[in-house]
Amino acid sequence: MREGLNDRLRRYRTRAAIRSWGYRQRRHAHGAWYRLRRVLADAETACTVPEEVVQALLAEGYRPEPVGAEFHPPRTIIFVPAERLAAIASARPLRLRLDAGLLAADCLVLTPFRTVAR
Repeated sequence: MREGLNDRLRRYRTRAAIRSWGYRQRRHAHGAWYRLRRVLADAETACTVPEEVVQALLAEGYRPEPVGAEFHPPRTIIFVPAERLAAIASARPLRLRLDAGLLAADCLVLTPFRTVAR
């Protein structure tokens, strides 16, 4: 009987250690993909733009999303209104999904979903 309890306790401790490791990883590299998906879920459209445009947007007061800095090489991800994005002539639209085109872009400009007034 004691052998069965020891085996059960060992399996319980193993599961707890694995779960603990998984939760710690969410704050590090493992969680970066989750945070990127969360940012993309808030976006209606995505475009890639040149570095000069991003510098101009940062100078205008738009803030980069912190998740972009968690990747190597770091990416700049900024939310801007749709009207501001329409004024950028060099913006190239991208599909909003984790594919090679989106992941290869160094500078992403996203537009948030518009809320409809009731």
